[in-house]
Amino acid sequence: MKYKFIEHTADIKFQSFGKSLKELFENSALALKEIITNDKITLKKKKNIKIKGKDRENLLYNFLEEFLFLFETTGFLLRKFESIKIENNQLIAVAVGDEKEHEINNHVKAITYNDMFIEKQKYNWIAQVVVDV
Repeated sequence: MKYKFIEHTADIKFQSFGKSLKELFENSALALKEIITNDKITLKKKKNIKIKGKDRENLLYNFLEEFLFLFETTGFLLRKFESIKIENNQLIAVAVGDEKEHEINNHVKAITYNDMFIEKQKYNWIAQVVVDV
């Protein structure tokens, strides 16, 4: 399982999973895309992403906010990553998706720190994020 949605009274909460921190971040971005739309995303545009954070949670917050910014300013939606590297609370990635109009499920206002966490479990990573809609 890449991610799952959890009931929340007003917003949308999800948990993402990964065998590595890299996979955890990838799956978190894919969950955000699904919150926005269920449309099929083509592989037409590449975006270079470079994000810094004070810690893992801040890095994840900034990473997801970057995708929200790209969607709001250019219409870019993610389908997959060509590459992603996380080191010293810095992330460098090449995201692939498209910038055409899509049917929107939810208008995401912001990523929040409410209930956010990233944990290393025995063999996997887990993150939890609440998205303000």
